[in-house]
Amino acid sequence: MLLSGRGSNFVALAESVAAGRIPNAEIVLVVSNRENAPGLERARERGIAARVIPSKGLEREAYDRMVVAALEEVKPELVCLAGYMRLLSPYFVEQFRGKILNIHPSLLPAFPGLEAQRQALEHGVKFSGCTVHFVDETLDAGAIVMQAVVPVRDADTPESLAERILDEEHRIYSEAARIVLEGRYRIEGRRVILTSGKA
Repeated sequence: MLLSGRGSNFVALAESVAAGRIPNAEIVLVVSNRENAPGLERARERGIAARVIPSKGLEREAYDRMVVAALEEVKPELVCLAGYMRLLSPYFVEQFRGKILNIHPSLLPAFPGLEAQRQALEHGVKFSGCTVHFVDETLDAGAIVMQAVVPVRDADTPESLAERILDEEHRIYSEAARIVLEGRYRIEGRRVILTSGKA
């Protein structure tokens, strides 16, 4: 699990694991590029190994090689990004291809990158939401596993919209992680097709 901030999606995943909603799963390591990330303390409170690998001043691939080395020590089946505010290098993606999930607060491919809620409001969309997708070398462009729709209200601010989207993020990230870990999908081109059993 990689995070840079408060780690609310990490907490949602951890609670789903603890409650058995993602059966036979364990979060083996939380890594942050920021020493003061609240998500690190949340991990430690749950008895989960948490590690800081500072990124300041390092080139992207040089930093990613350090993170990959830490992950390879625990051999994760899945790497989940939970508010991780760094772009992954092609090197990182190649080491875990098809095993990296991210959640983004828009209905991709609309509004990739930062401030997705502000982008949605500025474009006047009537619906926004969130997307769980596989990570590839392109920003917020990997194959989509799951999405949830959130209506946009006339009085919404970026903050109020973000809050409602976050509730859906917490719900679908756990569902998507379970589907991927159980192998209940196949990829055809860019489409993720959900299946009843292992692909």
